[in-house]
Amino acid sequence: MTLHLSKLHATGNDFLVLDALDADPGLDAVSVAALCDRHRGIGADGVLTLSPGRDGADCTMTLVNADGGLAEMSGNGVRCLAYVAAHRGLGTESRLVVDTAGGRRVLDLFRNGDGRVHAADVDMGPATFEPAKIPIDVTSPFDLEATVHGTTYRGDAAGMGNPHLVLFVDDPLDARVTQHGPRLEHDPRVPRRTNVEFVSVSGPDALHVRVWERGVGETLSCGTGACAAAAVAHRRGLVSDHVTVHVAGGVLNIALGDTVHLGGPVVHVFDVDVDRDRLLRSLA
Repeated sequence: MTLHLSKLHATGNDFLVLDALDADPGLDAVSVAALCDRHRGIGADGVLTLSPGRDGADCTMTLVNADGGLAEMSGNGVRCLAYVAAHRGLGTESRLVVDTAGGRRVLDLFRNGDGRVHAADVDMGPATFEPAKIPIDVTSPFDLEATVHGTTYRGDAAGMGNPHLVLFVDDPLDARVTQHGPRLEHDPRVPRRTNVEFVSVSGPDALHVRVWERGVGETLSCGTGACAAAAVAHRRGLVSDHVTVHVAGGVLNIALGDTVHLGGPVVHVFDVDVDRDRLLRSLA
């Protein structure tokens, strides 16, 4: 079976987009993990499947992380998906409505002179601090502690259609993200595992963030993570309602109100055809 894929990234958070508007090949977890393998596959943080929308949505996004596990939502991923959807003529010149497992998302699209999407602003919906909705098994999601290898972290849990643990550190560059992230991802209080943000306030209305993504590892950027970090910092009175979030892959712009808006770039890298059976045989 030949798979037709587009590789894109949004501040370094890279995805393979599978166009399934006409036919869905039904990628399984093993195929997704093989495609995302950075040494023996193409390499990506996850695979996004673009499929038809219904009930007023222009399209539907399904996200599978690099480990083959389903995920609810990606703020960077939905912007990458928007590039492919717009290229296929979905939505309007400036607007796209996408259904995800984390809820419906509305995007404002920004195009180059050739009509291709180069940036998008996503209405990510409201951040939630209700434990059952995050979900996390605690009475209160605030002022949580987690200790790994003798280091105690403190922060808050938040939901952005997926779970996040936002931890405040002196300097994310010094944080032991790759050592402690895997342990924190599997915090027993979070039934579906969690994304983990290591955050510092770095100036007026500015945050620096490193992210350990559930099912992926450390990534150069995480859209939902940036939103969760900004929402937590705002609730604590550390930033106002417009926040610049610096991640390893670039800069994301967050606007906080009744809902959280995420703005940032989209870069198309290449299109590729992959023989799935041949790829899987090469990994055997």
